[in-house]
Amino acid sequence: MEGSGHIVLSILAGILQIVMLPLMAPLVTGIIRKIKALLQNREGASVLQPYRDIGKLFRKDEVINPDASWVFRFTPYLLFSTTVVAGISVPLITTIRIFGFTGDFLTLVYTLALGVFFLALAGMDTGSSFGGFGSSREMTVAALSEGGIVFSILTLAIAARTTNLSSIAAAVELLPLPSLIPVILAFSGFLIAMLAETGRFPFDNPATHLELTMIHEAMILEYSGRKLALIEWASSIRLVLFISLGVNLFFPWGLASSVTFPLLAVSTVLYLFKVLLFCFLIAGIETGMAKLRFFRLPDLLFTSFILSAIAIGLMV
Repeated sequence: MEGSGHIVLSILAGILQIVMLPLMAPLVTGIIRKIKALLQNREGASVLQPYRDIGKLFRKDEVINPDASWVFRFTPYLLFSTTVVAGISVPLITTIRIFGFTGDFLTLVYTLALGVFFLALAGMDTGSSFGGFGSSREMTVAALSEGGIVFSILTLAIAARTTNLSSIAAAVELLPLPSLIPVILAFSGFLIAMLAETGRFPFDNPATHLELTMIHEAMILEYSGRKLALIEWASSIRLVLFISLGVNLFFPWGLASSVTFPLLAVSTVLYLFKVLLFCFLIAGIETGMAKLRFFRLPDLLFTSFILSAIAIGLMV
């Protein structure tokens, strides 16, 4: 009976791992918007507004440019699928490998990059000038931020002597106190690169429609209806995925080390609390900073890369 109960809990933990990111992603977006509004002395929309927006887009008709090819039509489904699949690899509530075939951080990074690549192609597919320069800017930022993401997680991988994310989280939790200095440096580099990867301030304004400044929004101007809903939903999932990487790789305390109901319940509560703290951090950064000019972004991303490289040097 004990063995069968362990199997049931493992299955439930796996299901929770699969559905948690997609279900909570719009809520996290709404919380960040609400915190920003409160910090700016505004009331702001409800934290549930992103759910309403996505639902409204699913009910709307689509208008597709007659010049669009299969790339334009296929990209929203690919982007959403790759984001959800990548989310399965991220340890959310336990360091146990629920899915043994996933979890390598390089696979995670390049799975996400595949969706961004096709989104950039879709931005250029219709021949729109706005889509073209949005795709160009997006690929520039993605190429520059990739080093910061990879090197920051590589710092932890070197300490754990593995590239599996669950094993990294378990190893970082046991690191001695002096090793926390390179972990903090790596987290600083990760945070900068994460803001670039998710299109947040100071790299992009997720709420803008000003042609001269938008990056992500320029690529999806031609989308509407169900396809736009999938893109917006995938964008929210991507944000929560990177937040989860930040809180559970660099600050893995509270993750369940075994599949038991009390540990899973406690770790779920602690995970949600850490995500909420990260929402306050992002909202504070976006409230206190203005969007930088595009030609200043490489300097900031290079800082992310240098911080991660220093962390690797200290860890070695």
